[in-house]
Amino acid sequence: MVCARFRADRALQGYSGILHGGMIAALLDAAMTHCLFRRSVRAVTADLHVRFLHPIPCGALVDLRGWMIAETPPLYRAKAELVLKQRVMAWAEATFMRPVPSGDIRP
Repeated sequence: MVCARFRADRALQGYSGILHGGMIAALLDAAMTHCLFRRSVRAVTADLHVRFLHPIPCGALVDLRGWMIAETPPLYRAKAELVLKQRVMAWAEATFMRPVPSGDIRP
């Protein structure tokens, strides 16, 4: 599991005073990617599903957590969540895959 704290700056707002959904998705994706880094796995996001449960106010200090669900190389599955005062505000699940070496790609 990986954990971090993040304070949403107003420069990252979507609607007034609310953290932009794209930033939420990016934070969740990054947490899951760091789970792979901890295992020395280089993989890219193949599929990302995000659920926005509650708006995250700008200025709030949120906890970001990510963990692995399954590992069947070359595919990896992970989950992450953003938590504010013990309430899950958004979560995501993703599938990651090891990239194909560029020399193996055929037009």
